[in-house]
Amino acid sequence: MATVQSLSTALKKTPDEVIEILVNAGIEGKTANSEISGDERKILMAGLSKRGPAKSSISVSRKPSTQSSDSAGGVKIQVKKKRSVKAPITSVQDDVAVLKAKEALEALEAGREADEKLLAQDAKRQEMTRLQKEEAEDLKKQQEQAKQQTENTKKTGDANSDDKSKKPKRLRNTSGTDGRKQLHVAKKNPSRKLKKKDRTRLSQKIQEEQAQHGFQKPIEKVVHEVSIPDNIKVSDLAQKMATKAGEVLKVLMGMGVMATLNDVIDQDTALLVVEEMGHTGVVSKEETIEDKLIEKSKASGNESARPPVVTIMGHVDHGKTSLLDYIRKAKVADGEAGGITQHIGAYQVHAKDGKITFVDTPGHAAFSKMRSRGASTTDIVILVVAADDGVMPQTIESIKHAKNAKAPIIVAINKIDKEGANLDKVKQELSSHDVISEEWGGDVMMVGVSAHTGEGIDALLDAITLTAEISEFSAVTKGPAQGRVLEARLEKGRGKVTTILVQSGTLKKGDIMIAGLEYGKVKQIVNDQGEILKEATPSTPVEVLGLSGVPDSGDEVLVVESERKAREVADFRKARDREAELQKQQASKMDNFLQKMEEGDISTVNVLLKSDVRGSAQALVEALEELSTDEVRVKVVSSGVGGINNTDINLAATSDALVLGFNVRADAMARKTADEEGVRIEYYSIIYNLIDDVKAIMSGLLSPELSENIIGIANVKEVFRSQKLGDIAGCMVEEGVVKKDSPIRVLRDNVVVFEGELESLRRFKDSVKEVKSGTECGIGVVGYDVEAGDQIEVFERVESARTL
Repeated sequence: MATVQSLSTALKKTPDEVIEILVNAGIEGKTANSEISGDERKILMAGLSKRGPAKSSISVSRKPSTQSSDSAGGVKIQVKKKRSVKAPITSVQDDVAVLKAKEALEALEAGREADEKLLAQDAKRQEMTRLQKEEAEDLKKQQEQAKQQTENTKKTGDANSDDKSKKPKRLRNTSGTDGRKQLHVAKKNPSRKLKKKDRTRLSQKIQEEQAQHGFQKPIEKVVHEVSIPDNIKVSDLAQKMATKAGEVLKVLMGMGVMATLNDVIDQDTALLVVEEMGHTGVVSKEETIEDKLIEKSKASGNESARPPVVTIMGHVDHGKTSLLDYIRKAKVADGEAGGITQHIGAYQVHAKDGKITFVDTPGHAAFSKMRSRGASTTDIVILVVAADDGVMPQTIESIKHAKNAKAPIIVAINKIDKEGANLDKVKQELSSHDVISEEWGGDVMMVGVSAHTGEGIDALLDAITLTAEISEFSAVTKGPAQGRVLEARLEKGRGKVTTILVQSGTLKKGDIMIAGLEYGKVKQIVNDQGEILKEATPSTPVEVLGLSGVPDSGDEVLVVESERKAREVADFRKARDREAELQKQQASKMDNFLQKMEEGDISTVNVLLKSDVRGSAQALVEALEELSTDEVRVKVVSSGVGGINNTDINLAATSDALVLGFNVRADAMARKTADEEGVRIEYYSIIYNLIDDVKAIMSGLLSPELSENIIGIANVKEVFRSQKLGDIAGCMVEEGVVKKDSPIRVLRDNVVVFEGELESLRRFKDSVKEVKSGTECGIGVVGYDVEAGDQIEVFERVESARTL
């Protein structure tokens, strides 16, 4: 700490002057050796700054007095001059001295602070060193105890082991008292590098510790809770269970699933694998981009009444389209090939009490999925049953679809104007399928109608209106539109045309729409009358232009906020479908491999299918694949919408496929390529003909059926021994004809004892080709000793073509 003496030296003052300044500031009792605190130094500096000008005035007043005594006259002028010139110089000198004093004090203060910091750091360093030394000592004590234990255990061993382990023992002995001294030396200087001998000893100790604390397999198995998404890779599943992928593959092979590390398995299979391996499987319900978009796109607000959606279902040729034609005052059925509906048609009709939306579905057996889609989008199902035909297979199927959709049923008994119409018989048949008329105590309205004369149509419309009023169908009108794809097709000049049914919200021109795997901006909205609309409200069937591709029938339609979001969801769905398709292919490859191992090669009919609309293509693919049998299989190489082009022909030529066009034709280039490549193209407009022709092709690939016809029976009367010809059976032909080189069976007591060939046939001594009934003959049998009383049965094998 600074004293009065040191400060006076620094300030170039006498100690007395410094003491005087302190006394003036109110600090008394200081001597030359007294210490000055920081606060006192500040007070001193403040006193010096105040004292500076006074000092300069004194020096100025002093100096002129000495000069004035020497000068003769004009003393006042000289005094003023000297004051004006020298006084500032003196004051500047004093200020410089004050500044220097300040700098010196600051330097002293900085030095003092630095010393304090250094002292604090030294104390901290010493504390850390002490702690490290204590830790090192504890560690060494533990090591010595562990080593002592090992030495004790080794001393209890065999005496012979002492000679074998002399070197390690010497090392252990050196780590005794000398070792402790060495550690003591190291403790004094921790930074000193150990000698090689000590480093070796230390590494041996570490190895011993590691051997003692090595990994041990847990006694109880760890059970993991594994969350499983819809599809998961085998490697990812193994990682979640913290097990080797090979173990997972073994379990899969045990379940009959051949897979590799990068193969994708479905959720159900993964759950079985997890359970088999002793873990707990949890179905993962992660929120995907698709889920978020659907949740965000849901229309919300007040619901208002909407027109009912009515689906007409029933058996083929029961008059569904004709009935709808009469209601619409149009002739749709006349323009349909074969008079049967092969597409979904959607129309809106203005009835007395408001609008009604009708969805017409096909009645043919091949369109089961299409009828199912129609039922899923509907509010009311009209079941059309012909009064002269009754309940048929597709009628029963339509009842099931309606019940699955939980939609109210109205039965329209059509063709009541025809002879042989029996309404009671129809009602009786329907009641056996749990569709009971209101007249018979049920809850189903049944109306007799005639699509030809129009009888009962008004009663049917009244029944629809009444059901709609009771059910109170409503939907949100404001907000983004949602709906379903009823049909989609490629149309020349218009591009991709999608028929959709708006279920909620309002679809406007310019909206960004996503349907299944396709998306795009709505360029045009057209109703069933061909009128261009600006917007479509709920329960309105419309055709939309602007999608990137042709979506599948039944896909959900959503209007989203941006094209980027729509693209993200479409890409996500495509990736998910690709994984599912890959998984299906892997499963089918394995199934085919196993089938070939068990049964040999199966004949396959490869088919490339092009249709006018997506719904028909889907229905035809399902119908053709259902034709497959154990011996002949139909494989649809590709299916699509639109005309047959050159790419389709090249694909068909590569895969040796038959090209089937349903309501479409091949262009000139495609026809030319087909002629060059020898690809067969067939055109169809009626589904019956297409399915029948494929059946005929499949029948041609069936292996022929072998049948056996017994052509003659001969009884053995006597057996003759001949050195030249061997044993000859003397026989009488009882029935039919015995022919040479025919297969035979030898029967003894009506039991077959031998089957072989008839080697020789003789009539007396002459060799003949055949012997008729009632004639004696000699028969030579190769490889069997025939006895008298046996019966020889002669037969022939006949090949006959098989049909499906």
